[in-house]
Amino acid sequence: MLDFLEGMDQLQKIFWYIALITSLIFLVQTVLTFTGSHSADVANTDFDGDLNHADAPFQLFSLRNLINFLLGFGWTGVAFFETITNKMILVALAFAVGVAFVFIFFILIVQIMKLTEDNTFNIHNLTGKSGEVYLNIPAEMSGRGKILISVNGANHELQAMTRSEMPLLSSRLVKVVEILDGVLIVTPI
Repeated sequence: MLDFLEGMDQLQKIFWYIALITSLIFLVQTVLTFTGSHSADVANTDFDGDLNHADAPFQLFSLRNLINFLLGFGWTGVAFFETITNKMILVALAFAVGVAFVFIFFILIVQIMKLTEDNTFNIHNLTGKSGEVYLNIPAEMSGRGKILISVNGANHELQAMTRSEMPLLSSRLVKVVEILDGVLIVTPI
């Protein structure tokens, strides 16, 4: 099967083995990624090199980065073996290309992470937002009503109270001035 490797220089064989094996692993990783398989389905072999930021989007020492490095290293060695006669320069170039592969992967991950959006609803982010009274709100904090407030394109029906001397009737526009024990304190606009 690998008969073409016979008669090659030992270093050239090493480059070919690294290139072929890592290409196969890379192909399997890619197929598993696009079919929706997750690392939890198989043993998790990645480990975090930065113990202070374990939730970081990029782990320097991971199986995926090792494969990226070896992919660049192996194929660079294969591609330039006949061209570059000095083997030390060839290994240095292959190493540099391997590091470049990891760096390019890092840049891609950073760009993808910029596309993520946190749409988690947090009631404490509503101060200063405006909404509309849905159920009448009694005056002077004497009872609770409800308001409709839109956050990130989603409407939320939340309990509200007011310090106003007059009750706030349905359809009245209000502004959230405070959040007290999970209840919005609103004022009329």
